[in-house]
Amino acid sequence: MQKLRFDITGMSCAACSARVEKAVSGLKGVSEASVNLLKNSMIATFDETLLSADDIISAVDRAGYGANLHLQHEAAAPNAATVPDPTARELAQMQTRLFVSILFALPLFVLAMGPMLQLFQVPPRYVAVHALTQLMLALPVIFVNFRFYRNGIRALCSLAPNMDSLIAVGSGAAALFSLAMLYRIALALGMGDLTAASEAAGSLYFDSAAMILTLITLGKFFEARAKGRTSEAIARLIGLAPETATLSQDGREKVVPLSEVRVGDVLVVRAGERIPVDGEILSGSAAIDQSALTGESMPVEKQAGDRVTGATINTSGHLVIRALRVGDDTTLAQIVRLVDEATATKAPIGRLADKISGIFVPVVIGIAILATAIWLALGFGPAFALAIGIAVLVISCPCALGLATPTAIMAGTGRGAASGILFKSAEAIETAHLVDTVVLDKTGTVTSGRPALTDLIPAAGLDKTELLRLAASLEKLSSHPLGRAIVTAAEERGLALSKVEQFRQEPGAGIAGLCEGRELFAGNANALKKQGVALDAALQAQAEAMAQKGKTVLYLVQDRAVLGLLAVADLIRESSREAVAELQAMGLRVIMLTGDHAASARAVQMAAGIPELRAELLPQDKEREIRALKAQGHRVAMVGDGINDAPALARADLGIAIGAGTDVAIESADVVLMKSDLMDVAAAIQLGRAVIRTIRQNLFWAFFYNSLGIPVAAGVFYSLWHLTLSPMIAAAAMSLSSLGVVTNALRLRYFAPKRHAVASAASASLAVDTAASEAAGVPPSNQRSEIMTKCMRIDGMSCGHCSARVEKALRELAGVKDVKVDLEAKTATIQADEGIAEEALSRAVTESGYTVLGID
Repeated sequence: MQKLRFDITGMSCAACSARVEKAVSGLKGVSEASVNLLKNSMIATFDETLLSADDIISAVDRAGYGANLHLQHEAAAPNAATVPDPTARELAQMQTRLFVSILFALPLFVLAMGPMLQLFQVPPRYVAVHALTQLMLALPVIFVNFRFYRNGIRALCSLAPNMDSLIAVGSGAAALFSLAMLYRIALALGMGDLTAASEAAGSLYFDSAAMILTLITLGKFFEARAKGRTSEAIARLIGLAPETATLSQDGREKVVPLSEVRVGDVLVVRAGERIPVDGEILSGSAAIDQSALTGESMPVEKQAGDRVTGATINTSGHLVIRALRVGDDTTLAQIVRLVDEATATKAPIGRLADKISGIFVPVVIGIAILATAIWLALGFGPAFALAIGIAVLVISCPCALGLATPTAIMAGTGRGAASGILFKSAEAIETAHLVDTVVLDKTGTVTSGRPALTDLIPAAGLDKTELLRLAASLEKLSSHPLGRAIVTAAEERGLALSKVEQFRQEPGAGIAGLCEGRELFAGNANALKKQGVALDAALQAQAEAMAQKGKTVLYLVQDRAVLGLLAVADLIRESSREAVAELQAMGLRVIMLTGDHAASARAVQMAAGIPELRAELLPQDKEREIRALKAQGHRVAMVGDGINDAPALARADLGIAIGAGTDVAIESADVVLMKSDLMDVAAAIQLGRAVIRTIRQNLFWAFFYNSLGIPVAAGVFYSLWHLTLSPMIAAAAMSLSSLGVVTNALRLRYFAPKRHAVASAASASLAVDTAASEAAGVPPSNQRSEIMTKCMRIDGMSCGHCSARVEKALRELAGVKDVKVDLEAKTATIQADEGIAEEALSRAVTESGYTVLGID
């Protein structure tokens, strides 16, 4: 299957897009055809063995429209100056047509309406001159707007009438009727019948024909301006990339066009300049403003070894970078492509307007003919009946229907891109508003995905700073992620590390080396057993308590004596608890899936306030859980960042990838969060709801307008209140309806996510108490003073009945917010008000018949 994008010309309303879609979809081998009226484009998916792009172009031509393969711009230098802007070209053409139309239509209107408004009177012998002057003023207006006639008549002849057909028939009928009256005037004057000539002059509709075209063009002009504003987000993104880059070769610097930069080139970026491509910093450090791509308000500090993204700004410092991704491969080019493709697709709700518009225009023509015939049959004159028919045709133009969906999709997608939320398709936006269940991966999604030091517990005779310095000195030579977390903590505290000699590392057996003349060893509990190192009972109890909270405990040993414990854990993201609370406040069910072991997963669950958990799952198990939720009737959004999340992301109704995750996860997802912030999950769903709400408002307005306007124009209320519409007023009303729809969609450019809830329950960092975190030099994540988390070690529980009794006893205590009992681990994790006494917790468990071994 091949998927190509085509530029379509000649479309003016939803009936046009429906006609093109129908013509292409009917071809053998075409699996899908989606036409976007706003962008005058079509995406077709077809079997290239059965037909070619030329066959599709021919089918569009036969339908009465033009088609060309869409030419992708060079993303190597995606700047606004080099990318053709069809919207700007359309606006310029519309401006010229509007100027000419107004220039001739206004004096024509004054000339035609002057006698009716008693501004002046035309002597009977000069009515022919008056009529000819009107004709000469109307002709330029008809000429510059002749596309309405050309496209409309061609569509009518192909039995697929569209908006242009209504305008062509309406204004054309007025002009032809006026020409007939002009001949009647000439004939009456030739016979010397001045009275008949004056009567015929009163039935001239040259002004209506011209004003219909002028008002429609005026509406189209404002519409084109508004449409241009909906695509500003893409234009801004394209304009972010600099046009040149400073290339460093052989010690010399040279400014070259961005298109000449290749992978591996060394580039220089000074303070205040935009980074030209995605790359890696070779030397220097700087604060990088990434707000244009991610929406982050604060610059991010970068140094040698860090990656930088093209189009971000070096706010300070001098950087030398190596180009890693250029041209179409840069993050900016991929974002532009994602946004462009999303705005070119069609949401399922938009097909409703297309289906209706496909039959709407023929029905309107039938109503206009019927209304004209009825009024003639009732004895009203041809002029009155013709005005009724023209008004029905003009006011019924389905422009608003065709614009209702694509304008909202484009404005919403652009707003999302500006906020670091990338929707890959219009369907993803619509799906977002239907989601009722959000499933979260743990590592890298709820948590940061990077281990951090959380606890330092030295043995007697050693302080915490010295314990950290010695451990970091030894771990500096290790490549293990847990070791890097310890080294990072020491560097953040400015500790001077010592040189280690005779460094030794064995997988699963820890590391060892000679530091300051002392033989040091670091490893986990299993490594200690292999070394035959005995552990103090107090330290062992503390280690077990930390392990219950999901931490990894490392021991530092000197000459078979334990110097202390260091605990490392994957901390939850700062926004995770608030995001979970926000999702729940929005009425969404929140579940966490993880492959991690149950104890660690439960600690994260408690810290983040997630109500449901499934732990120890393989990638296929996650996918199975998503499938089960969908089978129960839920609309599921899956949020993940890793390769193991890809099957679940693809299975979910809406896959949401954390932007810092793997390429596989991002490719499998429908939405990409550039900031890697869980709060953006709530924002994406809220934006989806706002877009669909806007589309529904637009569709309602379009249907309501036509439902009300057609009967009034047809004269249904004329016998009651003498209420009817002149063709000119009908044209103005039609233009205003289209403008109203586009303007309503533009409100999405100012969308800001609401905060329905602020997390009131505290989240300790990953089961870390405040004192230990501060002592370790690691700021606690999301802690609040009013809630504390306690872990009780309980002996005597042997079955589900036991754990239920313990849970019930604890929940009945005043101040207890939540209780999770782990029968296998023989623990109870309690969230309670900070003032609750540990004695009260122990007494409740003891009175239930069980023994409390300790409370941490």
